[in-house]
Parts: sequence; C-alpha cells; structure tokens
Amino acid sequence: MRPNLRYVKVVTLTLLSVLGFGMVYPENNQVSTNPKLRCLTTSRCASTHFGQQAQALPQNNQLSEIERLNEEAIKQSQQRQSQQALQILKKALAVSREYGDRSWEAVTFNNIGRVYQSQRKYPEALQSYQQAIAINKELGDLVRLGKTYSNVGYLFDIQNKPELAIIFYKGCVINREKARLNPLTLTAPQPDAYSITVKQTYRILGEQLLKQKRIPEAQRTMDLLKVEELEEYLQNVPGNQRTAKGIDIVAQEKPIKQKLDQTLDNAVVLGKELTKLRKIPPQERSPQQKQRIEQLVLNQQQLLDKFNKFLDSPQVKAQIEQISRTARRQNLDLESLNQIRDNLARLPQKSVLIYPLILKDSLELVLVTPDSPPIHRTVAVTSENLHQAIGDFREALINPSQNIKAPASQLYNWLIKPIEKDLKLSGTQTLIYAPDDQLRYIPLTALYDGKQWLVQRFSVNHITSASLTNLNTPKQSNLRVLAGAFTKGNYEIKVGNRQVAFAGLPFATREVESLAAAVPETKKLLDDAFSPGVTVPQMDDYTIVHLATHAAFVVGKPEDSFILFGNGDRVNFRNISTWSLPNVDLVVLSACETGLGGKLGNGEEILGFGYQMQQTGARAAIASLWSVDDGGTQALMSAFYNILSSEKLSKTEALRKAQISLISGHSKPKTDNTPARQISNFNHPYYWAPFILIGNGL
Repeated sequence: MRPNLRYVKVVTLTLLSVLGFGMVYPENNQVSTNPKLRCLTTSRCASTHFGQQAQALPQNNQLSEIERLNEEAIKQSQQRQSQQALQILKKALAVSREYGDRSWEAVTFNNIGRVYQSQRKYPEALQSYQQAIAINKELGDLVRLGKTYSNVGYLFDIQNKPELAIIFYKGCVINREKARLNPLTLTAPQPDAYSITVKQTYRILGEQLLKQKRIPEAQRTMDLLKVEELEEYLQNVPGNQRTAKGIDIVAQEKPIKQKLDQTLDNAVVLGKELTKLRKIPPQERSPQQKQRIEQLVLNQQQLLDKFNKFLDSPQVKAQIEQISRTARRQNLDLESLNQIRDNLARLPQKSVLIYPLILKDSLELVLVTPDSPPIHRTVAVTSENLHQAIGDFREALINPSQNIKAPASQLYNWLIKPIEKDLKLSGTQTLIYAPDDQLRYIPLTALYDGKQWLVQRFSVNHITSASLTNLNTPKQSNLRVLAGAFTKGNYEIKVGNRQVAFAGLPFATREVESLAAAVPETKKLLDDAFSPGVTVPQMDDYTIVHLATHAAFVVGKPEDSFILFGNGDRVNFRNISTWSLPNVDLVVLSACETGLGGKLGNGEEILGFGYQMQQTGARAAIASLWSVDDGGTQALMSAFYNILSSEKLSKTEALRKAQISLISGHSKPKTDNTPARQISNFNHPYYWAPFILIGNGL
C-alpha cells in the first residue's frame, strides 16, 4: 500500500533537498560545530498512552519496522548523512500512517524536527515538532507531550530566544507534573526522540529564569527538579497536589500560551477526524474520503503555519519585550511560593530555605525567607572548580589528622558569604537546605567562616524538596525508642564490583545503653535478635527508631544501597519504602557511609534515601555521610538523646547542640543537678559533622 503522495508532499516539502551535518547525539560523541547546538543527552524518560482514544495498532512486525526505520535514521544522522536519514524518516512516517499508529507518527515527527534542527533549518524543525505536539495532545499522552514541548523550548534556546524557550520549557514541566500524579506513566521505555532529558529541561529552565531575574519561578523549578531527580533514581515517584500545580504561566506569557492552546485544540479536532478516516484501508476509501484526508492535512498545516507567523509578528515581539521588563516584578505572588513562606513563618525558629544550583560557569544561590521576595546571588565559580573543592573538603573531612579549615573556608565563601547579610537581616536561626548535585556529599555545618563553624551559628535541616516535605508537623510528645545494634561478627558483602567487609561496632553496645539511660522507654535488639523480621514489625510502636549499624549509600541503583542488620540480612533502599512508620518521628542510622571506594556521583542516593524514609511516614531521618569513629558516634548520640529527652527542643536544634558539645569538649548536663562532663577530643568535624537531618526538623 502506498502513502498518500499529496500528504507527503505537504508535510515533507523539503525533505529531499536537505543537506548538512546530521543530528547531534551526545551519547555517541557527535558534536556540532556550533556549541549552542550541542544536545546534552538523549532522554530516558518514559510514557504510556493513558487517556488516549482507541486506535488500530499495527501488528508487531509493522511496529518493529517503524521502530527500526527511526533507529536507522538516527544512525545515518550520527554519520552526518542527513538526507538519507530524512528519506528513512519519510518512509517511517508513511508506514506509521498506513497502519494508524499515531504515537509512532509523533516520534517520527520529533526525529524529523531534530534533523532539521541540526541543520539549522529552524522553521522546518518547529513545524515538525508542532505536528508531534498536536498528535500527542490528541492521544492524551502527557509525558511525550511534555517532552516535545521541551524539544521546542530547546529549539528556541539555541536561537537565543529565551523568553519563548521558557514558555515551552514550562509546557514540559506542566505536563510532566500532571503526569506524575499517575507515576506509572513515567516509567515505560521511550524511543529516542528528544534533544535533552527531562531533568536537563528543569535545570536549563531554572538557569534561564535566573538569568532573567525571575527568582520565584526559578525557585519553583529548582524545587521540582529535586522531584524529577528522585524519579530518575527511584522511578514511580508519585506527585501530590503541590507538585501537580507545575509552574505558573505569568500574565505576560498568557497571550502566547492561549494562542498555542487554541491552535492545538483546533488541530486535535482535525486530527481525530483524520485518524478515523485513516482507519479505513486505503483501497477501500471513496474519492470523497481521500479528498477529505488531503483537506484535513492541509488545514492542519495551515493552522500550524498561522501560529508560526503569529510567533514572528510584531505583536508577539512586543509581548516578549514586556516579559523581559515586567515578569520579574509581577510573578511574586505565586501560590507555591506563598505556601513555602507561610510554612517558614510558622516554624518556631526563624528559618530560611536555601537552594544552590550548580551550573557550568557559576553557582546560583536562591534564598527564600518568610518576610521578603526570594533573593538570588550568583557566584563566579565553575562547576569543575566547585567539584574539585568539594572533593578536597570531603577528603579532609574523613581524615581527622588533616587541617580542614582552608577548604571549609573556601566553600563558606561560595555557599554562605554571598547571602550572609541577607541571613543577618532576616534574623535566621535555621537553614533549611536543599543541596544540589555533589553538594549532597558534604555537610553545610562544617563550613568555616574564619572564626567558627557554621553549626555554631545555625541549625541545619536538609530536605528532599519543599513540595514533598511537611515542615510543620509537630513531633510526638513522649519519647519511645526501638534501638537495634550490630556489635559483633563480620559479614562480606558485595558492593558494586567489589567485596567489602563489614565488622560489628563495639561501641554500639554503649551507644544503645547510653540511649536507654537517657530515654527509659527504650527497647534494645542486639546482633542476631536485630533482624529485619523481628525489628521492622515493631518500628511503628515507637517514636524513634535507632539503628546502630552499617548502611551503604552507593552510587548506582537503589538496590545497590542498603541497611545491614545484626544477623547479616540487608534491606535495600528501594524496599525501605514498604515500611509503614506513620507514628515514627525519627529514624537514626548512626554508621552510614557514602562515596564507597572514593566514587562520588551526583548524590541522588542520599536524596533517594531521604525520600524513601518520607514514604514510610516517618517525619525525619538522621544519617551520616561517612563512617565515623565508633567512639565519636557514641559520644555524639549520647549527647543528642540527653538533650532531646531533657529539653523542649526540636530535633534539628538538639542535633546542633550535641555537635557543639563535641566541638567544645563538654557534654550538656541532662538536668540542672547533673554537671557537664568532659568528652574526649572529638572537636574535628570528622567526628561530629557527618550527621545530617533530612525531613521535618521539629
């Protein structure tokens, strides 16, 4: 069966005449001579066809043929054979139409757009992407619709049209966050048809908004980026009503968005009729039906052409100029931002929210306070230099014989000094911190201002994402602790590609004994009695679950990271979310380790652990960023529980005071009648700094 030649002529008018350099595929090291055309990576995000109309799917062999043709076209592009690639995609387009597979038709249009884009044929690329958008909207496929919006955003980005790029990047975010309410739609394999990943879309959108000084929108994007990072690491991460709001289209963007929506709605109406007609085998179509198909194709094309002319009109150009001038002033009442500020205002200590964003040539800091618009500071440091400083700092942190103040001061100058005056003006007592990338591997508390450690000035509370964290849920009034400890024995465990020996923690016995002395309602489980089968069912009967055992935060998949129980059994990070702990205020892992073997990733395993703990219902978790001296851990935990049980303090503030007690060398008295006691020399950050609290700090 032959495709309708007039249709092919209308849609692919210039396919045969294209010459050039081929698509850009970074995974295969194909790089354009124009840096702005370098695609970062191909997407691994997924989609399912939820809410789409019933359609006649091709048989497996036809579907395989369409997929094979798209893959072959990509290979041709990678070899800079653009014309051959387009010929192959033309054939894939015809096959997908002949067998009524609208989804693969959209994929093929996306790949045609990428070929045109790589050849700098931007109008043709936009036209192809719009065809894919219309089809995905017709199918109700929010994930692929969002990703195609991202393609258009990137297309405008490389043309230095940031305002238009932002509108379409937002389209990706809006549809992605709607789809997240049904997380299974995000995980099915997806064909290679996109210029950048979803995560990169969020990151680039945040960067562009910061460049335009549109700070509230940037903060919202940076927060949702954490959710997308969780999805990439864990998969099936559900959204909520806060995430589903996506990101606002501000007033100056609305005329463009409304015109686009109207165009697409009209194209969808035509597309549905077209789909219905194409279900009729070509040889059975009447002359009137054939003529109607041609007319519908032409009408769709005219709709999209009209929108493209609208984008180039003086009206839109004036609107774009207005966005640049006024969006930064008129977007300050975003609902999501007001919710965050309200949450901050209701916390007992004066708290602020800090978002760092690591970019190639700068570190961007966004500070949210309860009393003022978000504050943005740019730090002139490359990601390469920042990552080097992080590595140097971490190396000094895990070696108590090293002088740590130089790298600690350098990172202080980059992370805190630019917002130091803002913190002072707001009267800040607690820093609620959402770290980015490798910043997740180092404790903010151990930064040094030249006179004192940051922990001596502020409490620090880590979060996964403000959209996923309830900051104001009060803690349980009565402390009841379930304490498990691995104190003796050895277990050989495969971690990545090597075997690692994990030995019992001799001081863990003292650790739980000291805990029991501070909190009388403590149940102890040691060694063989400390097994998942015995421990997990009891956890929700207690307000604190304390696990004095090894836990490994391993770069890779969630299944690679685990908690080791006293009997040698392990529970990996993916399975932690099956625990049900709605009555638990705090889970403590006192002997965790990240960066095993010296390998640092982007910290998603730490982010993932915090999220998985939230999924159990537990309000917060304390974990360590490296395996600490056993005696130092025992001293810190003893101080922490003494403070927590005797003073009306939040978990975050109790941890801070315990850390200060190790710095000063004196424990805090448990009661007014109990004198402070001398602590061994644990004042190096190696001993007290690795412990971070993630989640609700109250």
